[in-house]
Amino acid sequence: MKHEVCVTGLGVVAPHGDEPGALFQALLDGRSAIRPVFPELPKPAAAAMAAFDETRWFTKLQLAGVDRVSQLAVAAADLALRDAGLAANDADPERVGVYAGCGMGGAAALEAAYRGNGRVSPLTIPAFMPNAPAAHVAMRQGVQGPVLTYSVACASSSVAIAEAAKAIRRGEVDMAIAGGSEALIVPGVVLAWQAMQTLATFQPGEAAGAVRPFATDRSGFALGEGAAFLVLESAERARGRGARSYATLAGWGLSSDATHLTKPDAPGQARALRQALRQAGLAPRDVGYCNAHGTATRIGDVVERNALADVWGADLDSLRVSSTKALHGHMLGAAGAIEALVTVFALHHRQLPPNANCSEVDPACSLNLVTQHDTSAPTIEAAMSNSFAFGGTNSVLLFRRS
Repeated sequence: MKHEVCVTGLGVVAPHGDEPGALFQALLDGRSAIRPVFPELPKPAAAAMAAFDETRWFTKLQLAGVDRVSQLAVAAADLALRDAGLAANDADPERVGVYAGCGMGGAAALEAAYRGNGRVSPLTIPAFMPNAPAAHVAMRQGVQGPVLTYSVACASSSVAIAEAAKAIRRGEVDMAIAGGSEALIVPGVVLAWQAMQTLATFQPGEAAGAVRPFATDRSGFALGEGAAFLVLESAERARGRGARSYATLAGWGLSSDATHLTKPDAPGQARALRQALRQAGLAPRDVGYCNAHGTATRIGDVVERNALADVWGADLDSLRVSSTKALHGHMLGAAGAIEALVTVFALHHRQLPPNANCSEVDPACSLNLVTQHDTSAPTIEAAMSNSFAFGGTNSVLLFRRS
């Protein structure tokens, strides 16, 4: 028996706060959380950092050996369960799973070790290992079922959500806490991304508008940090306990470009898009909104547009598109989760976040971009979130209104 998968809880810790409604309103308003960071670096850098009070979730003793990436995950997962109106122990703990994405692990722990002048904490290894966030969520919630980490670069948490949905659909677990976390805004990591020449450039005082997806003058992305988790349950279980369902996760697509480690490939992305549509039983014209991967890189935005054009064909103009990375930054391993959360919220409330900072659309990126003054979507029934990763993994999540 295949079970319908419902989203019954949303939890987030992000640069715009830890309340999904406040985050979504900030995106609707086009408010950027991207700010200058690390003035000591040779080149200007900007990022979106979360204002996070770890003492709400941890005592000073508990914080020993717990990197910020795990702190954010514990908080976001806890908020998602509260939003769903349950705790992990409301179900058989062996029938609950944690499915988490994390691209780089505990960057702060590694940075401290490298810069410690020979003094390295004995807890550095457990602090920076990429599966630490999932493990800490499981320990906090008493989860005894599958506790799995997916490290697939920018697609990590999107893949985690898809894998969680598969487990719910097959009846392997009754409830899944699915999402991801990333906290890598430290000088060493920023320098490494600058060396790749993928980060947005900006003039003094202009950091907030530095990321311009699909714009003629785009120059790259800014890093972000945060965590987001969705609570997934079968429709039967959700109805049985009278739970609110934000949306149904109706389809997902996973593909590999198998062409290049860092250069995206439109046919590979198109395969994931088609797979998600097939599984959901939808035609392209049935999907009203796409939260694009949209990294504002010269090549990436064109490739994503071409993949959408290939699949949507003559119906491309019916698909409204935006990339919220312009406002909350690129969270790498957590990007798929926060953007899935935003997509679910947009579908549930029938409002779409605008594609910010794009004053002139690149003709090679011609799409029906959501504008600041046209965010209403009163008839939308389905929406999707794209996550396309270094390594060539493509992940698409497709949601329907409940």
